[in-house]
Amino acid sequence: MAHGGGGRMMMQLIDSLFLTAFDNDMLRQMNDQACFAVPAGRMVMSTDSHVVSPLFFPGGDIGSLSVHGTLNDVAMSGARPLYLSASFILEEGFPLADLKRIVESMAKAAQQAGVSIITGDTKVVEQGKGDGIFITTTGVGVVPEGLQISAERAQPGDKILVSGTLGDHGIAILSLRENLTFHTTIQSDTASLHELVACMIEAVPTIHVLRDPTRGGLATTLNEIARQAGVGMMVYENKLPIREQVRAACEFLGFDPLYIANEGKLVAICPAAAAAAETLLQTMQAHPLGSEAAVIGEVIEDSHHFVQMETSFGGQRVVDWLSGEQLPRIC
Repeated sequence: MAHGGGGRMMMQLIDSLFLTAFDNDMLRQMNDQACFAVPAGRMVMSTDSHVVSPLFFPGGDIGSLSVHGTLNDVAMSGARPLYLSASFILEEGFPLADLKRIVESMAKAAQQAGVSIITGDTKVVEQGKGDGIFITTTGVGVVPEGLQISAERAQPGDKILVSGTLGDHGIAILSLRENLTFHTTIQSDTASLHELVACMIEAVPTIHVLRDPTRGGLATTLNEIARQAGVGMMVYENKLPIREQVRAACEFLGFDPLYIANEGKLVAICPAAAAAAETLLQTMQAHPLGSEAAVIGEVIEDSHHFVQMETSFGGQRVVDWLSGEQLPRIC
């Protein structure tokens, strides 16, 4: 408890762990805030709390996830992420070795993404009143002048693209919880997408919408966009990129991969005119984080704002909002 009490032990924890891992000029000043210059453009801010269980999973952990998740939310506006803050809620008795592993993972993820964690906070709650560790991160970034990417811009005729295979993160988490074993390990797709986004915007600056399909998966994301833009969506089942292991796991467990969370994929909606969709697809596929990108559907006129899917058998069905909580503690 003393590590969150504001005294000597807390300062020792900050010095020996957080400051060592996240070291940068602004953090080193040890103020209660960070002061930074604002580049030209519009500022973007997003915040996200991370409560994933288990804390460590194939392909990542709560530390890297807390960095990637917030950076991706910032990047979906077309912004270049600049800085992060990080707040930790620790449960009394949480192993310092696990905390060190998580913090070092966060530091590595931030360094690879080219952003700095410049301020933060640490609290400790009594044993039994937390679940190991919860992390809240807030990110800020800058959108260049003239760039407008927002869900309400989706228009009938636009093409819908995804940057890669769906459901990897959710099934990776679930496989650990249920002690499921597969012939090959399903790894989380957790990754920071802002460099992919920058390449996409450079190639096709007329992109209308970007969104990362996390909780609720692709289905919920498309329903959100359809509602915001007042349009419908038509998705083609035979165009959806889904790993065979993920598809098999979903069939075995009774899940629909369209509702499974992703942490390193994005949905892009762009005009079909002037071969924009084809240019965007080629740009995405040329990037390591978009090598399995695909055009999966199109925006249509629909006063009911339904998301529909043309099945592989030639029929159609409505892809509704996620009902209830399919898989809690996923991010």
